[in-house]
Amino acid sequence: MPVIQVNGLTKTFRTYKKQPGFAGAVKGLFHRTYEQTIAVNNVSFAIESGELVGFLGPNGAGKTTTLKMLAGLLYPTHGDARVLDYVPWERHDGYRRQFALVLGQKNQLWWDLPARESLELNSKIYGIPADRFERTVAEMSELLAVKDKLNVSVRELSLGERMKMELIASLLHQPKVLFLDEPTIGLDVVSQKIVREFLRRYNQTHQTTILLTSHYMADIQALCERVIIIDHGKIFFDGRLGEIVDRFADFKLITIQCDGADACSTESLAKYGEVVEKAPGSIKLKVKRDRVIPACKALLDELPVRDIDIEEVPIEDVIRQIFAR
Repeated sequence: MPVIQVNGLTKTFRTYKKQPGFAGAVKGLFHRTYEQTIAVNNVSFAIESGELVGFLGPNGAGKTTTLKMLAGLLYPTHGDARVLDYVPWERHDGYRRQFALVLGQKNQLWWDLPARESLELNSKIYGIPADRFERTVAEMSELLAVKDKLNVSVRELSLGERMKMELIASLLHQPKVLFLDEPTIGLDVVSQKIVREFLRRYNQTHQTTILLTSHYMADIQALCERVIIIDHGKIFFDGRLGEIVDRFADFKLITIQCDGADACSTESLAKYGEVVEKAPGSIKLKVKRDRVIPACKALLDELPVRDIDIEEVPIEDVIRQIFAR
């Protein structure tokens, strides 16, 4: 049985549309016009125990709204969802003790207290024994390279250090399900790598089911074999990450190295595909997938090719094109 089961989940917001100016404000006192915004539209998916799934989509696609409904922070307009066999928005105590939600742009730690004191408060809320608390904090702070920052006030921590402390706070009670919303937003490349390595190791060690949203494709490629793409509130794709290239990129990239600096002429190569990059002695072509083998054979026959390389289009480019649609 899936750990997360979502069926036809829909969330609609009603927003007041104010008329401009003072006259519009006065008019609004007696007659208001509202707009209906569908944030999540008939979304369905299932996630098995221990899966680490990427949840992708452009800004405003409905990712965070979906996570908030699964965390019980929002009530859906229609549809049904069960997480760990609980209905999230019923907010049973048994459910709240088994999941965690990390929002990259929201803080759960007390701003003016040292991070350790906020962690101790969380341990009391969840009833974590003192010895287990010490062991867990020591282990995770070591892995996240923030052991020397535990007694520093949260407001004095850098963004990356604060995000790592947020992760520790969320995982103190060893949740079975973890919702991560942009956990590496604004972090430098070193901190991003540390957080990614930590999440991969934690998922493998504890078999925690993780649903991750991120705009950094490096996070998704490093952590997720399966991705769900949502756009305008609807599921656009649900499958293995590698399938995205096969389904949505109908071309490959061919790079050739020629012996002569002028041997690779843009004009002569345009008949094989689109020239996307050129340098002295080398050129990169974008060629339709069904034309790759004939194009390579023709290039090898007609040009003094020293080396040839065929590669898939970078996954981030494919995702960018999908979002642009």
